[in-house]
Amino acid sequence: MSSVFFSIIGVYIFIVIGFVAKMSFKEQIDDKTITLLNVYFLQVFLTFWGLLVRPIDITLLYAPSIYLIIVLVVLLISAVVAKKLFFEKKEYSIATVAALIGNTGNLGIPLNIAIFGEESIPYTTIINLVNVFVVYTVGVYHYSRGNYDVKTSLLNIVKLPILWAAMLALGLSFGGYKPSGVVLTTLMMGAYASMTMQLFLFGIYLYGTKIKEISKRLTLWVMGVKFVLLPLLTFIILGFIDLETMIKGIIFMELLMPLAVANVNLASLYDCSPRVVTAEVFISSVLFLGIVFIGVEVLGFL
Repeated sequence: MSSVFFSIIGVYIFIVIGFVAKMSFKEQIDDKTITLLNVYFLQVFLTFWGLLVRPIDITLLYAPSIYLIIVLVVLLISAVVAKKLFFEKKEYSIATVAALIGNTGNLGIPLNIAIFGEESIPYTTIINLVNVFVVYTVGVYHYSRGNYDVKTSLLNIVKLPILWAAMLALGLSFGGYKPSGVVLTTLMMGAYASMTMQLFLFGIYLYGTKIKEISKRLTLWVMGVKFVLLPLLTFIILGFIDLETMIKGIIFMELLMPLAVANVNLASLYDCSPRVVTAEVFISSVLFLGIVFIGVEVLGFL
C-alpha cells in the first residue's frame, strides 16, 4: 500500500510546482503557449518513445481491446444520457468525454508497477497507446464540438501530429525497427519533458480555478461515470472473460485512473471551458487518493 501511495504523491508534486509557479509569476506564464508546445511538439516524442521503447507483441492486444470496448460502450451511454441533462454545448462535451480520458500513462503505469510488478509494463504501455488514440480522436472531436461544427471537429483530429506520429511509430515497430540507444535517449528526454509539462500545466490551470463556481450537476455526472459506472461495468465484463488475473487487474486499474491532464490540454486548445475541466480533473484526483485503495481490494474478486 505504501508503494501505491508514494507513486501517486510523486506525480502530484509536479502539479503543486505548476500551481506555485503560476501563483508566483501570474501573467508572465502563458498557459496557451505551454499547451501548444506540449501538444504539437513534445507529445510527438512521448508517442514515439512509448511505442518504440520495446517491440510490440501482437498477443498483447487482447487486454487493450477489452479496454477500448468498455470505453466505447460507456461513451455511447454517456453521449445519450448526457444529452438529456446538459443543454449548453461546452458542458455537454465535457460531460460526454472527460471521464473516459484517464491518466493511464503518468499515473497508471507506475501505479500498476507498484501493484503487479514490472511484468505489467507491456500491458500498461499498450493500453496507454489505446488511450492516446481515444484522446486524439474521440477527445479532440468532443472538446472541439464545444465551439466548432462537426466538419471542423473532424478536421481538428487529423491536424494534430500525435496521431500521425503514433501510426508511423506503430509501422516502424511492427516492421522490426529497433532504435539505437542514442535515439531512445533523445526520445525519452522529450517524453519525460512532455509528461512533466502536462502536470505543470494542470497546476497552472488549477491556480485561479474556483471549485464553487463549477456546476454541481456536471461534477456529480463526471465523477459518477468515472468512479461508479466505468468500474462497475468493467467489473461485470471482466467477470465473464477467461483471462489471467493480473491482466484483469491491470485493465480494471487503468480504467479506474482519475481524469487525465490531457483533458485540460484539449479543453485549452479548443477553448472548451479549460478551468471547468481543470476543476473536474482536480476533484477526480483528490477522490482517487481514497478510491484507489478500494480498487486494490476489489482486485481480489476479479
